[in-house]
Amino acid sequence: MPTPTRRDFLKTASAATLSALAAGSPRGLRAELTSDVLLPATADAVIVLWMGGGMAATETFDPKRYTPFEPGVESNRILSTFPTIDTAVDNIKFSAGLEKTAAVMDRGTLIRSYRAGDLGFILHSRHQYHWHTGYAPPQTVAAPHIGAWISKTLGPRDPVVPAFIDIGQRFDVGEGEELKAFHQAGFLGTEYGPFLLPYPDQAVNAIRPPGGMSAERFKARYEAYKKLIARSPVAEHGSDYQRESLERSVDNAYRLLSSPAAKAFDLSEEPKESYDKYNTGRFGLGCLLARRLVEVGARFIEVTTEYIPFKHWDTHDNGHTRLSELKPEIDAPIAQLILDLEARGLLDRTLVVLASEFSRDMMTEGKPDNQVKDQVEVPDVVNELKYYGMHRHFTDAGCVLMFGGGVKKGFLYGKTADERPCKTIENPIQIEALHATIYRALGIPANHGYEIERRPFYVTKDGLGEPVMELFG
Repeated sequence: MPTPTRRDFLKTASAATLSALAAGSPRGLRAELTSDVLLPATADAVIVLWMGGGMAATETFDPKRYTPFEPGVESNRILSTFPTIDTAVDNIKFSAGLEKTAAVMDRGTLIRSYRAGDLGFILHSRHQYHWHTGYAPPQTVAAPHIGAWISKTLGPRDPVVPAFIDIGQRFDVGEGEELKAFHQAGFLGTEYGPFLLPYPDQAVNAIRPPGGMSAERFKARYEAYKKLIARSPVAEHGSDYQRESLERSVDNAYRLLSSPAAKAFDLSEEPKESYDKYNTGRFGLGCLLARRLVEVGARFIEVTTEYIPFKHWDTHDNGHTRLSELKPEIDAPIAQLILDLEARGLLDRTLVVLASEFSRDMMTEGKPDNQVKDQVEVPDVVNELKYYGMHRHFTDAGCVLMFGGGVKKGFLYGKTADERPCKTIENPIQIEALHATIYRALGIPANHGYEIERRPFYVTKDGLGEPVMELFG
């Protein structure tokens, strides 16, 4: 595991590079509030658990008929490659391998009818952009990440704790530039972008001066960096608003250094028994870090299994084998996060959302009524284990889990067909409604937005998202 470059601490405070800001920030650009009327909130904080790459619903939270592997089985017969298990709720079943999460299902809501957008030929980075911003790329202005919208609108819960923190995603891997396109605050300004922590077990390094550097020398470096900002492309080509926002993000990061809240970033402070419950890998430790950060006042946190093309949930082959490895990495940490938040009295006001950009199927690419070009060769008959699994991108029905933050407990929303194509047949929910529901929990109306380039830009597309109020208790 590579060690992060400590001398880049101040840069870690902002999601976008100076050049990216300059490219997206014409002179005179300023975000102006279109409405400041907020609604009663049921949540103060959000944790998104992101299954990057396309989590197969029928293999996780919406199991169908189980077909065990045997050479010669017809591909079209295979709907689930794992047996079904019970959960803590009688009418909700999961796929085997998620027993611990199943045991806490009585604390949350399961949506089985999420329909991803129709964006043409399926590209993960485009669908992830759409999920995280609510807008399909490309856009004429840089659309803010949902975490940036929340950071800008509600501000930090604690002045020294970054309001928007992203855990687990690197940008020096495949499609890194495409991922950067939505891991930013767009026109809202750099101070509302993510504090990036790709390695949760090394998060403490992001809020410490380089080893051996005195406080005086680090302060001098901090002042020098602020002068660099003044001479950056942002200052030359961007707006005063964007430059000031970048300066504030650096100031905020510097203040965090001496704050007691900085200890939350140090996982070595966690008792061993608790640490071990989460320690299934980077995602598990990311869940632990998220819990610690919510405790000290973080507003929005995303923890990802990390998207890398053809890795993790991006199962173009060996789907069953890959999920057999992935499930132990996510199951215990998810359940422990819910139990820990509950034990600390935080779950009621913390909305936890588990999601992915779309689902997967053995046969259908896209939607049954809007199929797109196949990207994976699937034999008619499966003779090798590597072909056993859900390998195509399915956008008609996917699962979203929600816990806490005012949502119902032990509740099931939406329904899919029991036979292929396993499409949504009841209560479809698209990104506009899903985002509107998340924002509603925080008291943010779906038509909340800012004026940019003399036109309004809303937290949901055209301000028309409708929250699904049936999900709230």
